[in-house]
Amino acid sequence: MPKFNTKRTILTGLAFLSISAFWQAYDSIIPLILKEDFAIGDTVAGGIMALDNVLALFLLPLLGALSDRTRTRLGRRMPFIVCGTALAVLCMIQLPLAANARNLLWFLCALGLTLVAMGLYRSPAVALMPDLTPRPLRSRGNAVINLMGSVGGITSLALIALLVPKVDHPSYLPLFASIACIMIVSVAVLALTIRENRMRVPDEPQERRDGAPARGLSRPEKRSLVLILVSVFLWFMGYNAVTTAFSKYARFYWNLTGGAFSYTLMVAQAAAICAYLPVAALSGRIGRRKTILCGVALLAAVFGSAALFRTFNAGMFALFALAGVAWAAINVNSYPMVVELARGADVGRYTGYYYTFSMAAQILTPILSGALLENVGYGTLFPYGALCVAASFVTMCFVRHGDAKAEKPASRLEVFADPDD
Repeated sequence: MPKFNTKRTILTGLAFLSISAFWQAYDSIIPLILKEDFAIGDTVAGGIMALDNVLALFLLPLLGALSDRTRTRLGRRMPFIVCGTALAVLCMIQLPLAANARNLLWFLCALGLTLVAMGLYRSPAVALMPDLTPRPLRSRGNAVINLMGSVGGITSLALIALLVPKVDHPSYLPLFASIACIMIVSVAVLALTIRENRMRVPDEPQERRDGAPARGLSRPEKRSLVLILVSVFLWFMGYNAVTTAFSKYARFYWNLTGGAFSYTLMVAQAAAICAYLPVAALSGRIGRRKTILCGVALLAAVFGSAALFRTFNAGMFALFALAGVAWAAINVNSYPMVVELARGADVGRYTGYYYTFSMAAQILTPILSGALLENVGYGTLFPYGALCVAASFVTMCFVRHGDAKAEKPASRLEVFADPDD
C-alpha cells in the first residue's frame, strides 16, 4: 500500500488555507457592508453574494480543465495559484476602502475583480491534492486539506473578533489587510516548498497518459456521479444559506454586536479541525458514502434544533460544534467520491464538475433564503437549511460508486508515515 505523506499534504493545503481565510471573511463581512454601509435589502444582497458563484460556475470548470492541459516549469496548477493569489490580494484590499468611502460603484467593481481573481485558482488549488496523493489515500488527503482550510477559516474568525470594533459602521481595512498577509505568506511557502512536477503521483496506466482513449464511465457510474453532484448541490443549498446569512442573523435576530457572532462559527471550525482526521479514518472503515450519510443526518438535525433558539445562549455552541463535525464528515468524502470516478488526466475537469454543482447551489440559495429572510422573517433561516440538507440524504442513499476504501494500514503509525519524496 502507498504511504501517506503528511508533510507534503499539509504544505499543499496552504493554498486551501488562504482560500478559506478569504471566503470566511467574505461571507461574514460583505453582507454586513451591504446592509449597514450601503442600505441594501436582504434579497438584493443575496443576489450580490451569489455573484461569486455565478462567476465560479463558468470559471471553475474552465480553469480546472485548462490546468489539466498546462505544462510549465512550476507545474500544472502552481502558475494559477500564484497569479490568482497576487491578483486577489490587490483587488480585495479595495473593498474596505470603498466601503469607508461609501462609494458603491467602486465597491462593486472591486468586488467583481476580486471574485474573478479568486475564481482563477480555486479549481487548480483543489486539484493539486489528488495530483500528489495516490488514489486510495485521497479521503485522508482531503481530510488534511480541509483541516488546513478550517485553520484558515478559524484564523479569519479570530481576526474578525479581534479587529471588528463594536461600533456602527466599523472600518474593515485592518481585517482585510490581515487576510491579505495570510494569503501572501501561505502561497509563498507553498510555491517554495512544493515541486509539483517532481512530486506528482502517476495515477493511470502509461498508455492513458500518452493520449490513448480512456474507458468512459458506465451507465451505473454516470448515474452515481449525477446523484453525488445533486447531493452536493442540495447540502450546499442548506449549508451556504446558513453561513452566508449568519452574521446578519446573529446581529438582527439575536442582537449580537461587533464581531461576537464569530465565536459561534469558531466553535464549528474548531470542532471540524478535531474531526477531520477521525472522520477520514472512519470512512476507511465503513466507506465514504455511509460516512457522508451520517454527516448529512447530523447536520439536518443540528439546523432543525437551532431553529428552536429564539435568543442566543450557550446551547448554540454545542449545536455548532456538532455542525462542524457533521460538515467534516461530508466534506472529507464528497470531493474524493467525485474524483474517484475520474481518470488521472481528468482530475481538474471532475474538480470543475464538483464546483459547478456546489457553486450553482450557492448562486440560488443566497437569493432564495434572502427573500425568505426579508419577506417572511429571519426565523426561516435554519428550517430552510435543515430541509435542503435532509433532501440530500435521500439522493445520497441511491449512490453506488465512488466509494473505494483504502487498504488497512499495517499500523496506526503507518497512516501518517512520510515516505521519501
